[in-house]
Amino acid sequence: QVQLVESGGGLVQPGGSLRLSCVASGFVFGSAVMKWYRQAPGMERELVASINVVDDATYAGPVTGRFTISRDDSKNTVYLQMNHLKPEDTAVYYCNYQNSIKNWGPWGRGTQVTISS
Repeated sequence: QVQLVESGGGLVQPGGSLRLSCVASGFVFGSAVMKWYRQAPGMERELVASINVVDDATYAGPVTGRFTISRDDSKNTVYLQMNHLKPEDTAVYYCNYQNSIKNWGPWGRGTQVTISS
């Protein structure tokens, strides 16, 4: 049974930083592309960043240069380091995966990130 458990969100001021974590289970983590998504109120869920099995990372335009995705295959964990946060980064952040069998798994609860002064 696939599980994705996100953590690390919170309330920070503009310009601050947060590090999100996602612990995965139920599939072969080392063989999966891992992704971070976010969903702001009233908006569709959007892809923020992804990292493949050889640590090549891609980012959405609005977060390029501010966010860094990384993974630790020994811990089945993917991270999202978020720096220089802006109010428009406020959203619930989710992780998910893609492998040769599935394009995505079941969504976890996500972790709330709120950027406000």
